[in-house]
Amino acid sequence: MGEVTTLDDDLLLKNFFAEVSEVERDNEVLRILSCFKLNAFEYLNLPFDASVDDVRRQYRKLSLLVHPDKCKHPQAKDAFGALAKAQQLLLDPQEREYIISQVNAAKEELRAKRKKQLKKDTASKLKSLVDDGKYEQQYEQSEEFQQLLKLKVRELLTDQEWRRRKMQMRISEEEGRLKKDEEETKEMWKRKREHEEQWEGTRENRVSSWRDFMKTGKKAKKGELRPPKLKTEDPNKSYVQRPVKRG
Repeated sequence: MGEVTTLDDDLLLKNFFAEVSEVERDNEVLRILSCFKLNAFEYLNLPFDASVDDVRRQYRKLSLLVHPDKCKHPQAKDAFGALAKAQQLLLDPQEREYIISQVNAAKEELRAKRKKQLKKDTASKLKSLVDDGKYEQQYEQSEEFQQLLKLKVRELLTDQEWRRRKMQMRISEEEGRLKKDEEETKEMWKRKREHEEQWEGTRENRVSSWRDFMKTGKKAKKGELRPPKLKTEDPNKSYVQRPVKRG
């Protein structure tokens, strides 16, 4: 049964593309390239409640429409790649859940705003109460609400992407600072090792100098002043210096 359905789908697609003009292909390329980059649903032109099977079918249809081998538009390849990436995101449970979470957050914001508006509009409020919520359900299915939802989702996704990039920037800056500190620490230890090696390399010369000093005593440098020798007698003085008794 499943195989028959697939064959029917293939036949329908062939008939569809046989009637598609080059202008329609070009228009689809332009539509895809003008989509909001953070919303994969927009690329595939699908509602936010589309199923996984809907994603696969729509990707197959649109990818054949803008395939570079069939579409002569110079940016057909870019559009084809954008569709492939959008399908990949929507088939990834984690990525899909993230987008849906932003859609739900957007709905809540719009509902809260709508509630405030209804408080001012008594007639709409009464109708909403009488219809037991059906009035609001119909409103959320309207083109007006869907357009507002689309714009609000764009806003939230943009805000989240900006926060992600900002956080990534901070992480990169912190990693750069840590790397710089590490390099400075390595350079400090390198200089310390070089100093120790240099000190160890001159050890023999220092030992030899010390031995020579112990043998010969320190020689006065040229121009160096020495204290005068103590005299025991001085004929020019009226007194006589007594000799110092040594132990």
